Amino acid sequence: MGPPSVGGGLQSAPKEVKHFPHHERKPNGFLFSKGSDMTSFMNIAVLTGDIVGSTDLSADALDDIMHALHGACGIIAGWDSNLQTAFARQSGDGWQLALSDPGLDFRAGLYLQATLRSLDKTHRSRIAYATGNGTPPTHATDLNSATGPAYTASGRLLSQISGSSLMAHADGGARSATIALADHISQGWTQTQAQALCETLPPTAGPRAEVAKRLGITREAVNQRLWSAGFPALERALEAWETVGTHPRGAQT
Repeated sequence: MGPPSVGGGLQSAPKEVKHFPHHERKPNGFLFSKGSDMTSFMNIAVLTGDIVGSTDLSADALDDIMHALHGACGIIAGWDSNLQTAFARQSGDGWQLALSDPGLDFRAGLYLQATLRSLDKTHRSRIAYATGNGTPPTHATDLNSATGPAYTASGRLLSQISGSSLMAHADGGARSATIALADHISQGWTQTQAQALCETLPPTAGPRAEVAKRLGITREAVNQRLWSAGFPALERALEAWETVGTHPRGAQT
């Protein structure tokens, strides 16, 4: 089975963004505050990226990559009924994704890298992660005019990613270290491994037997591809990451 379908909407069903008093916490854990311009901000995750080697690609090839990322973000939007997302292409080879659930940023970034690798083993993107206050992502959000510390930190970090590194997190500390290790692992993925990861990384992936059926291979073959891709270690890291963020998730085995 190839990369995820590009079809479908980018975001989940539109929901009203309510305004709350300064630092009032909603039951789902999101923290809303007021910016100086009185725009309602919320605690979000922002992933900003650009395609590696884009100058060597034709315009059509670059468009195909962006359409694949667009479709992948639509799939991410369906991971949770409460999740709000917004995606935008920026400056030709750049893109940005905002998530209303910061706990899903690590999984989302890996999923986007796997989507690119599932198309071609040479396709890669730099990805700069950041969390913090920012314009809430909705079906109507224009990320090119979105504001807030999370957007600023992600954009600035992208310009600092250099050398062999492809992914980094603006939060620093353990989160930055985790992303650096995941970056090293993901750069070794083959196309078939990436295809298996695209079917396994979503929280809604289901048991491995179902993943195998979708890919048209045996469960043993799925397990071998995932093991070679370093998924057992990544899965533990994802569980720890999301549990700390009070959003425990993980694919079934």
